[in-house]
Amino acid sequence: VPPIHEVSVIDGHWAITMDLIEGDTLEDLMKKHPENADRYLEDMVDLQLKVHQEKMPKLSKLKDKLTRLINSLDTISDSIKYELLTRLDSMPKHVKLCHGNFVPANIIINDKGTYIVDWIAARQGNASADVGKTYLLLCLKMPDIAEKYLNLFCEKTGTSKRYVQEWLPIVAAARLTEEIPEEKDFLMKWLDVVAYE
Repeated sequence: VPPIHEVSVIDGHWAITMDLIEGDTLEDLMKKHPENADRYLEDMVDLQLKVHQEKMPKLSKLKDKLTRLINSLDTISDSIKYELLTRLDSMPKHVKLCHGNFVPANIIINDKGTYIVDWIAARQGNASADVGKTYLLLCLKMPDIAEKYLNLFCEKTGTSKRYVQEWLPIVAAARLTEEIPEEKDFLMKWLDVVAYE
């Protein structure tokens, strides 16, 4: 993590002041050196597993954030909301550190080491929810590695792929609140999974 100097409020929004980390993002390296993509992906999963090993009982809860985001959606029906919230409530409660936006663009590598940036969405919660979010973001930005990523995480942790997939409609609904037009159709397809299960 880059050294943090201050947590403050700027223009009514929380802000974290930290050192600027120079270097290449993992996304840049994957594009520059596609022949090393498998090794980069393995490093990425190993790094995420290190993050998940940390217990953060004082951080706010990922489940609370997901509940709030799903409740705020006006683009889905009340019945879909109910199904999503029921599913979310039934998921195991954990206190693992979840980054919330763990993608290759937020991993910077330089001659001093590897740094994870963009911690603003970090919460305590279930690692599989964090992995589901990473998987969805990879499907949107780097679809060629998304499935490999999910398979690798499940293989390394002994986690059932189906278990991670149960989180996908929940994290897709939460992502809808960001109102990114080019993502909407893709995310809505994941919500359809809830309707037909």
